[in-house]
Amino acid sequence: MAETTLAPTMLVDRAVIRLSGEDVRGFLQGLVTSDVAGPLPVWAGLLTPQGKCLFDFLVWPDTSNSGDDLLIECETDAADDLVKRLSIYRLRRPIVIAREPGLAVHWSLEGDSAPDPRLPQLGKRWIAPPSEPATGWLAHRLSLGVTEGRAELGDLLWLECNAAELNGVSFSKGCFVGQENTARMNWRAKVNRRLFVVRGEGGGKARIAYPKLGLAVVHGRAETPPDNAILAPWLAGALVA
Repeated sequence: MAETTLAPTMLVDRAVIRLSGEDVRGFLQGLVTSDVAGPLPVWAGLLTPQGKCLFDFLVWPDTSNSGDDLLIECETDAADDLVKRLSIYRLRRPIVIAREPGLAVHWSLEGDSAPDPRLPQLGKRWIAPPSEPATGWLAHRLSLGVTEGRAELGDLLWLECNAAELNGVSFSKGCFVGQENTARMNWRAKVNRRLFVVRGEGGGKARIAYPKLGLAVVHGRAETPPDNAILAPWLAGALVA
């Protein structure tokens, strides 16, 4: 695989959504898989009632002012759909949910910003005005076996997306959409299938392939991982447990 240059700048495939208004933390707390009432950022999912992934995203506090706004960073292609989905749950609450074009998501391997809540090795992230695009993020993420976005996670059970291992679910926070099936799978310790990043094109099992990187994402049996899977320590430990 060709060496990829890493640049600590803007992630062009990520967008920012602002939630403002009355008790936005309480609103989101009852919907998403992670605990947004405590320290942020967190990685979370918005699921179907059956526990399948619709969207995944990071939730941030808005530190630019003294308000209680929350910022959601998600994949750019899913941002408008996520705004619409959250707006369905808003009902009559005095909450505004909208894209925030003046802000962007930034990433660096090192620095003083917040570590990625999924895995420290992913690097540092922060929210700031747009700048020059980053390079190297996709290759770095996949090299650690971490998946994200609708093309990789969409319509899969949340625990099959390795959400428990990557800090994407709280089983103590209370209810969220899709909690019943997710909690049942966790209690039974039965995650029969998982997402794997593999070297090569992934064959017929690939959910998405990245030919330029020589990598693909597949959904396979947890008890028999693909021979060409990237088994980073965080994932290898889960398979042994």
